[in-house]
Amino acid sequence: MTTAFDYIHANQGRFREELKALLRIPSVSTLPKHDADILRAAEWLVADMRRIGMQAEVIPTAGKPIVYGEWLGAGKAAPTVLTYGHYDVQPAEIADGWDSDPFEPVERDGKIYARGAIDSKSNVMAQIKTAEALLATGTPPVNIKLLFEGEEESSSENLALFVAQNQERLRCDVCVICDGSMTDREQPDMGYALRGVVSMELEVFGPPRDLHSGAFGGTVHNPVQALAEIIAQLHDTDGRVTVPGFYDDVLPLDAEERAELAKAMPWIEAEWHDVAAAPAQWGEPDYNLHERIGARPTLEINGIAGGFAGEGFKTVLPARALAKISCRLVADQTSQRTYELVRDYIAQLTPPTVRAELRLISIGEPVVIDRHSPAVQAGLRAYERGWGRRPHYSRAGGSVPITLDLRRELGAQMVLMAFGYKGCGAHGPNEHVYLDMWQRGMETMLYFYDEIARITGK
Repeated sequence: MTTAFDYIHANQGRFREELKALLRIPSVSTLPKHDADILRAAEWLVADMRRIGMQAEVIPTAGKPIVYGEWLGAGKAAPTVLTYGHYDVQPAEIADGWDSDPFEPVERDGKIYARGAIDSKSNVMAQIKTAEALLATGTPPVNIKLLFEGEEESSSENLALFVAQNQERLRCDVCVICDGSMTDREQPDMGYALRGVVSMELEVFGPPRDLHSGAFGGTVHNPVQALAEIIAQLHDTDGRVTVPGFYDDVLPLDAEERAELAKAMPWIEAEWHDVAAAPAQWGEPDYNLHERIGARPTLEINGIAGGFAGEGFKTVLPARALAKISCRLVADQTSQRTYELVRDYIAQLTPPTVRAELRLISIGEPVVIDRHSPAVQAGLRAYERGWGRRPHYSRAGGSVPITLDLRRELGAQMVLMAFGYKGCGAHGPNEHVYLDMWQRGMETMLYFYDEIARITGK
């Protein structure tokens, strides 16, 4: 008798080609010119889910469409697992440093290179192909619901509204967030925390128009210089954020949790040296690398603009300067309070010779999941069966904005699962996915469904 595992192995070639077909669609959610591509990707996913026997539809929103599919054939007595993912991607062009067209997948050395390969179309396809393998070879032990959004890279605002308005439709026993990646290809880790994020723009204004630096230099406070002076005071020499009250709400780590996180340090260190590859580590000296990445908040300067930076030279004294600033937050911080703290401190730092304005752009709250819950423990066992090694616990440094909404609205046990490697270049040039990890991910999902059915006695 053919098993779901046999089916996955036998159909890997076709699965790869189907993944490539999805990767060819430039579903960039941050650029309006790709709205038609977003819809095309959503329709492609719905067609594939219908083909394998799931009920599925494209759900329009005020922004990008949601994709929802379900198979409830296991019956009301069986547990229901809802898995979230996203099919939208970041912008990409060859000029960014790609070796090939980012939307023409290239398979090489056991990897597929394309925008969205690791973030996060391979995760989406792993879920659909796992469901296909189960439906093609028998009856899945759980009811399956798949929820994919098209604006994770931009806001998740419309998905949050959809979840709030469709609690009964999305009702489940376990909710899986299938996004992100692992620090090592052979040693899995399982996250139980996501940082929140608040993004802001700081604009500093000086004279009403650009001025001749020879005529007015030395008499007008240059906005670019003033901006640099302000942001230079947002950290001390140890990398600690100097905003008053910034750390007041941070939930401290207890001894047990620090011991658990320390177990993953060899892999965290290796991944940092392999992927970050900076001259030396930087940050709060009282915390190890893993804790700085996932358990401590940050304030980052993501970009600076102002004056003339083109080819040649222009002796201009600019009228304004701009900095993009983001903060990654941890439990129990909130994005609104963090924004207000940063805003008030920048107001204190701004000299009377310029005017500064800090604008709030987007928010997302941090989430910590109970790592001792039955569902998380089922995930640990599934990874151990799929990878042959028991996972380490990890705190993710990134954010998945919808996680808190799903937990609040559905009341289900939450689980974070990812099947790719952090070194695969998410958001950067030559993004890729390891095909052997992708296959292991499907197998791990098969084990996870089995483990969920077991712990519920079904």
